[in-house]
Amino acid sequence: MADEHNGMAKGLVLGFIAGSIVGAVVALLYAPKSGKELRSDIKEKTDRFTKEAESYVERAREKAGQILNEGKKRADNLVADAKRRADSLMDDAEKILTDVRAKNTAETKKS
Repeated sequence: MADEHNGMAKGLVLGFIAGSIVGAVVALLYAPKSGKELRSDIKEKTDRFTKEAESYVERAREKAGQILNEGKKRADNLVADAKRRADSLMDDAEKILTDVRAKNTAETKKS
């Protein structure tokens, strides 16, 4: 499921970037400007969209890192809790076994 979500997020980012670029190019091509102005505007818009895309990708990486760290902490806590519970169960089982052995020894001595 994580791979599906990751692929969906990548598709969304690529779609956003591609749509932004296409929209900007179409808007610039229909604007009544000279070739020099048009090339300048295209370069400016491309630079802006590239910076925005880089910023978006960086935020996504940071968020993914935070989510991974949080998941690791939760997993570590779950493992530690399971270990504590297992140790407690083992202690209880040892006490029960000791009590049963003591009762068997006492009954054997009575016989």
